[in-house]
Amino acid sequence: MQASASRALPFERWSTSDRLPRGFLVSGALLGIGLGGFVDGIVLHQVLQWHHMLTATGHHPANTVSGLETNTLWDGLFHSLTWVATVCGLYGLWISAPVHRPGWGVALVGLLAIGWGAFNLVEGVIDHHILGIHHVRDDVAEPLPWDLAFLALGAVLVAVGYALVRKGQSNGEVAGREFEARPG
Repeated sequence: MQASASRALPFERWSTSDRLPRGFLVSGALLGIGLGGFVDGIVLHQVLQWHHMLTATGHHPANTVSGLETNTLWDGLFHSLTWVATVCGLYGLWISAPVHRPGWGVALVGLLAIGWGAFNLVEGVIDHHILGIHHVRDDVAEPLPWDLAFLALGAVLVAVGYALVRKGQSNGEVAGREFEARPG
């Protein structure tokens, strides 16, 4: 390994032929984004009913039939996108997964955490702060602490995921096996 490669991110080091394939890395993160979106949509939108996609705009309040109809439509579109991300991630894993290789399972869990954390960070910054279309809790007087906690959770998930990806890589190197894509 070259000296400059030792400073590379785990993703960059794994993009060579003796590491996890790039498709596996991208697919694992994409699956994490989809699953993170499902958790957000199912738990926060439907079960706890803390917010919907457009509740903070002031134009579509969840306490009116018209507002709830509009929010339900946008929640459905959001769920459709998370479903597409999940299916694409699963398909990518199916065609590229180095099944039963040392370190890949730990790395996959790390990639899922990175994807979920990235979802929280991007969705939290864009929807909660830039666009202001909803907050984690639209049913409280001060939604900012909840929005910040959501961002903090995203950052923790990315950090833990990164550590798990590095651990997975170390497990693969210690075992001395090459990671290869499964034949298509």
